[in-house]
Amino acid sequence: MPISVIRAKGQLTIPADVRQAAHLEEGDPVEIEVTADGILLRPRKLIDASQAWFWSPGWQEGEHEASADIAAGRVTTSASPEAFLESLDD
Repeated sequence: MPISVIRAKGQLTIPADVRQAAHLEEGDPVEIEVTADGILLRPRKLIDASQAWFWSPGWQEGEHEASADIAAGRVTTSASPEAFLESLDD
């Protein structure tokens, strides 16, 4: 079990393997609770870790491009799933 030392101003370094396992990054909020068993640290990301891919810079760039295409009318629609699949062959 990793051990850390409390530094000036109460600072504590969370070991890298623990940060990776908890998906913690610099600037992430962490809730601190004193329990009967000790101190509990609970990550409180504003974005759920399972949804973080959507908010990555690359994905957001694609979302903006898609929105611009839709706004400019650079889209096509299909009347049915079959028609859509047929359009892929064109």
